[in-house]
Amino acid sequence: MSEVLVLVDHVDGAVRKPTLELLTLAKRLGAPAAVFIGASPDDAVAQLKKYGAEKVYVVDDAETKGYLVAPKAEVLAQLVEKTSPAAVLVVSTAEGKEIAGRLAIKTGSGLITDAVEIDDDGTTTQSVFAGSYTVKAKVTTGTPIITVKPNSATPQEGEGKGEVEQFAATISDSAKKAKIVASQPRKSSGRPELTEAAIVVSGGRGTGGDFEPIEGFADSLGAAVGASRAAVDSGWIPHAFQIGQTGKTVSPQLYVANGISGAIQHRAGMQTSKTIVAVNKDDEAPIFELVDFGVVGDLKTVLPAATEEITKRKG
Repeated sequence: MSEVLVLVDHVDGAVRKPTLELLTLAKRLGAPAAVFIGASPDDAVAQLKKYGAEKVYVVDDAETKGYLVAPKAEVLAQLVEKTSPAAVLVVSTAEGKEIAGRLAIKTGSGLITDAVEIDDDGTTTQSVFAGSYTVKAKVTTGTPIITVKPNSATPQEGEGKGEVEQFAATISDSAKKAKIVASQPRKSSGRPELTEAAIVVSGGRGTGGDFEPIEGFADSLGAAVGASRAAVDSGWIPHAFQIGQTGKTVSPQLYVANGISGAIQHRAGMQTSKTIVAVNKDDEAPIFELVDFGVVGDLKTVLPAATEEITKRKG
């Protein structure tokens, strides 16, 4: 059975949930083989093994750390040449998509981005043209390179062999032309990462700039907070929270839109969510065409009541 390379998304050795989702999807296509760039701690290897990694390629990051994405693309290209994998799976983040694009060029392969499903034969499902269409696509040239949106699959445990193999990559000088000169950790909000969260609660123009009901409801559910472009453009919340065509794309299990009209720009960033709930005073708001459940009402009344009830039931 051919290997399926999965680029591990991690922070200082801590494997992030979307990687476990990729390992689950990789089992459909072949034998999952995780590619860990960096000093791999034993618990990371154990976790990758627990979710099905038959092999873990560990790549010393001495030549990749401190640079942008080009060195990582070269690492993967050399592994593709060595292993002739059935496919390469990468988490669909901004960095992941750039790595995948560079890898496709280097290997002369077809590329599919922002997949939300992968069938056993390698056929993928995507939401395209600002979410107006759902399409099926399959790579027909070279090694299929696929980026997958977080929350597209439920991680499933299934012990793999987890054989560790050190891989020494040769990084070219041209890949080191863009260097990171400074970085600082983002201040933690205590909430999940927006693009990885299983539940997202968003606010729009209808908040009037008061995100307290949004944040209170989100915290009661252990959810991430998002926003529409209108709320960001009004200066009520930073751009990092924006969901939509010019913001972030999310695909959580539950998405709650509050005071958001449902313009196509916003829908493009959230309509692959598994379950969508909307709260809006306007019963003719376009968002109601998209939802599984709709509440016609003032979010400043509905959300505090919902938050109170959820808190009561949790207690």
